[in-house]
Amino acid sequence: MNPTARLGLLGLTIALSACSALDGEKIDYKSATKGPTLEVPPDLQQLSRESRYTVPGGVVSANALQAGQAAQPSATSTAAAAALGDVRIERDGNQRWLVVKRPADQLWDPVREFWTENGFTLALDQSNVGIMETDWAENRAKLPQDIIRSTLGKVFESLYSTGERDKFRTRLERAADGSTEIYISHRGMVEVYTSAAKDSTIWQPRPVSPELETEFLRRLMVKLGVSEEQSKAIAAAPVQLPPSARMATVAGAPVLQLDEGFDRAWRRIGLALDRTGFTVEDRDRSQGVYFVRYVAPGTDKEKEGFFSKLFGSKGATPPLKYRVVVRSEGNASTVSVLNAAGAPETSANAQSIVRVLAADLK
Repeated sequence: MNPTARLGLLGLTIALSACSALDGEKIDYKSATKGPTLEVPPDLQQLSRESRYTVPGGVVSANALQAGQAAQPSATSTAAAAALGDVRIERDGNQRWLVVKRPADQLWDPVREFWTENGFTLALDQSNVGIMETDWAENRAKLPQDIIRSTLGKVFESLYSTGERDKFRTRLERAADGSTEIYISHRGMVEVYTSAAKDSTIWQPRPVSPELETEFLRRLMVKLGVSEEQSKAIAAAPVQLPPSARMATVAGAPVLQLDEGFDRAWRRIGLALDRTGFTVEDRDRSQGVYFVRYVAPGTDKEKEGFFSKLFGSKGATPPLKYRVVVRSEGNASTVSVLNAAGAPETSANAQSIVRVLAADLK
C-alpha cells in the first residue's frame, strides 16, 4: 500500500472512531458465554436459595408478609411519582422503581422476555421469591467501531473486549393494593492490570451506575406499554440525593446511622443489598429484618475463577448467616448486624458488612 493510501486509511479509521465516541452512550449488551479465569475480590457470594423458605402454594414466609405491608410511601415520605396508564415510576432520593397495577404473576414472563430481548441470559430465575438476575454481560456498544473492528471483529469477535462486565438484578414485590413494585439494581466489574508490565489482569468491582438502572427501568416501561417519548420524559425528572450513611459504634458493635425514617431506610438498605450481591434468604418488613448469607473475604480454600467465585463452588467455605436490622425512631434510623441467633455481632465480618453497605449508600 502506498503512503497516500495508508494515510487515507488512517484518517478514515480515526474519523470512524471519533463517531463511535459520540455514540458511547448506546447500549448493546451481549451475555458472556465464557468468563475469564481471573481472580476476583468480591467478598459477597451469590448462592442458591434454600427451599425451606418455600411454603406449599407458592407463599414465601416473611416475603409474603412484606408484600402485604410494603409498599406505598407514607404521608411523610418525599417520594415522587409519575404515572402513565397502569405504569408509574416513583423516585425517592436517588432511587427509582416502577409500580405497575398488575399482579406479579402476570409481569414475570414479560420481564423475563425484556432481559433476553436486551441481550442478556438469566443466571437466576426464581418467581417464588420474585427475583431474577442476569448473567454477566458486556456492553458491545462501547467497543471502537473502526475499520479493523468492523471487518476482522465480525469474524474474531472474541478478540475484542471492553474490559467491563455488568449484571442486573430485578426484584418484584407485591403491594397491598394488588399492584407490583419492580426494582432494578446494577453491579459492575472491570478488568485491570496487576503490574506495570501489563502481563496479567484481575477483575475488580466498579461503581454502581444509577444511570444504567434508570435506563433499564425506562426501557421496561416501554416493554409494558409506555411509548418511547413518554418514558424518556418521565424518567428524565431530576432527583434529590439522599443523605449519606454514617458508620458508628454502639455498645461495641458497628452500625450505620441514617437521617431518614423507616420507609426510606428500609428501601435503601434493600437496594444496597441487591447492588452489592448479598443473598437475601428472607425478609420481615414488620420487624425491619433482612436475613442474609455472607462469605468473608480471603476464606476460600483455593483460588477460583471469575464466575465460579461469584456463584460458589464445592471447595468454597460455607457462608455465614446474619440478620441486617433496620430500627427507626422518627426521622432517624440505625442499621445493625446480628448473628443467626439474633445477638449483636461485633466481629470483623460485621464490620465488613456495614462498610460495604455504607459504601453503596454514599
